Amino acid sequence: MSKKLAAKAGLIQMPPVPGSAAAAAAAPMAGDESRAKTAPGSMLQFLSTQSAAIKEAEDLKERLREFDGAVPVRSLDAASIRPSRWANRHEASFSDAEFRELKTEIEAAGGNVQPVKVRPLSAAEAASAGRGVRYELVFGHRRHRACLELGLPVRALIEEVSDQQLFEAMERENRGRKNLSPWEQGCMYRRALDEGLYPSLRKLAESVQVDVSLVSKSLSLARLPAAVVEAFASPLEIQFRWAQPLSELLQKDPDTVLARARDLKGQGQALTAQAVFNALTGQEVVPAARSAAAHVRRDGRKLATLSRDARGRASLRFEAGVLAPEREEELLQLVEDFIRRQPA
Repeated sequence: MSKKLAAKAGLIQMPPVPGSAAAAAAAPMAGDESRAKTAPGSMLQFLSTQSAAIKEAEDLKERLREFDGAVPVRSLDAASIRPSRWANRHEASFSDAEFRELKTEIEAAGGNVQPVKVRPLSAAEAASAGRGVRYELVFGHRRHRACLELGLPVRALIEEVSDQQLFEAMERENRGRKNLSPWEQGCMYRRALDEGLYPSLRKLAESVQVDVSLVSKSLSLARLPAAVVEAFASPLEIQFRWAQPLSELLQKDPDTVLARARDLKGQGQALTAQAVFNALTGQEVVPAARSAAAHVRRDGRKLATLSRDARGRASLRFEAGVLAPEREEELLQLVEDFIRRQPA
């Protein structure tokens, strides 16, 4: 028995130790490198090849895990994107100084550095939306409008989201960037409730994580009669704190309030938003007349001008070369301190 086992063991050929004379002698001749001469050698060669392939696959999987859940950014034709049906930006939001500044920044950068977010339209929605329209904005309406007006492509994240997810993402984005005005915010909430996106005001407030009283005031402003809204130079100027007194007065004496609103619009007189509110509520009205410009001088040289327009807005304009760029931060701090000391 032992002789038989010894004979069988002698048939087994172990691979030579690398670097040894036996290894050199066992090296295959040129042109025959890839062919193993024994079954164990073939198996060893196969396992070695498989191990390398498995390791490479694991490395690739590990690299892919870094992008797990990420949404790629694509460059889209601005004309292929339509505004969201839930958006309530007033047209004035696309013509103010902040929008012009945003547009200048986007033009200088050659596009929107911060991507917008869109969702694909269904085939039926795309067919009714118009030629070439394939997406609906989730958020980024001002960035999209700037790119559209500049003729630039829009950098966008594309993701499938529900109506509720779209509404909540848009609301969070607005609060994180340029807030909607109280009236715009109310219009957004009103549409969501009117179209059944949320079953109640409280559920809406919980979903967007906003205080119920704030949602209620916003809705009160959005539900003001058109005549009252049109009495203001812009609905963007209507304040949260006016929601309750205007709503209460409209319940008590709607005819008087509407008559006052129509008179204000018919006069064509430039009034501040506060003056319009005073007139609507029967308080004394002080027209915002243009004040004479006040000049800041030194040694007879005009350095800056303080002026106020017909709507009561004040501006301070420095002459060229007076305000050095490195001192702008100092000026802003002074203005912030001044505003902080103003009564609420």
